[in-house]
Amino acid sequence: MTHAGLARCLLASLCAAQGAGTLAIDLNHTHATNPLWLKHARFHLVWQAISYALLSLVEVALVVTPGPFQGQRFYLAAGLGAIPMLSCLVAYLLRGVYDGALYDPNGILPLRLVIFAKQLYVDLNLTAEVAGLTMLGAILTLYKH
Repeated sequence: MTHAGLARCLLASLCAAQGAGTLAIDLNHTHATNPLWLKHARFHLVWQAISYALLSLVEVALVVTPGPFQGQRFYLAAGLGAIPMLSCLVAYLLRGVYDGALYDPNGILPLRLVIFAKQLYVDLNLTAEVAGLTMLGAILTLYKH
């Protein structure tokens, strides 16, 4: 398999995982069916999760469907796949403007690590998005070579 072929497989996998992961994480008792969340907020969350899942299907189709413009479709899929991850980082940076938080106390809590007797709290959403962007960068680098 060529570097480009491997990169296409990895990008399709990343895009599929992004769509499936969004559905699995958001459509459960900690988010969409959490009775403590406002109904309108739950509506927007389900809308967003379905949008990201459908977008991931388009991305996978762009990458795996044979035919013309394979290189252009690869980069389009990569760009589309980056949008949800980048939008998470923008929301993170702007959370002071809209009084947002990375987690809800009755949802998925940050991971608590103890390192050298110091407590460190790691937000899993932010960690996943940074990891996803790092993987996307590695996939793009692999595709170029």
